[in-house]
Amino acid sequence: MSKRALRVQDAAAYLLHSAPWRETSLIVQVFSREHGVVALAAKGAKRPYSVLRPVLSAFQPLLLSWSGAGEVKTLTRAECAGIHALSGRAFMSAWYMNELLLRLLPREDPHPVLYDAYDEALRQLASQQSAASALRRFEWVLLNETGYGVSEAPPDFNDAQAEPALRQALRARLGELLGRPLLTRKVLMELQRY
Repeated sequence: MSKRALRVQDAAAYLLHSAPWRETSLIVQVFSREHGVVALAAKGAKRPYSVLRPVLSAFQPLLLSWSGAGEVKTLTRAECAGIHALSGRAFMSAWYMNELLLRLLPREDPHPVLYDAYDEALRQLASQQSAASALRRFEWVLLNETGYGVSEAPPDFNDAQAEPALRQALRARLGELLGRPLLTRKVLMELQRY
């Protein structure tokens, strides 16, 4: 069986993580609505005049095109599809969601419902609505979409009195799945010392 190169055009996605690769390129992990978490090589993205450089930003909706048959595809085009103006504590919440997606989702396993929940959580964080409510809703959907949720009806995520118990229950379930603490939690604790 031959591997044919996959070509994807204008897929809705978010950048989850990027890391330097070679002198001028990046390896980026993106979360796409139709393709799940995908690793892409953004060739030349670190060059000063690269068209990819200003577009590849975390927490911003993107339209991405790529091709390839291997584990790491080649990014061929990227466009900004909007802006979520996050500030302050909203960044930590968004990084937390990114880390959950990277650690819990297998590569190239689409989760459109989870993608929509991630998008909605970023919108709530950008509009400075309750971060707790946005995160609990996202965690609930993440657990249910990956098969680790509970079979009961969703709680009222805006109920401030029920939020601590809900947070504790969801974090306990996520902690069991991950097996070790999240890095965002460690970073948050370090930041609170200053």
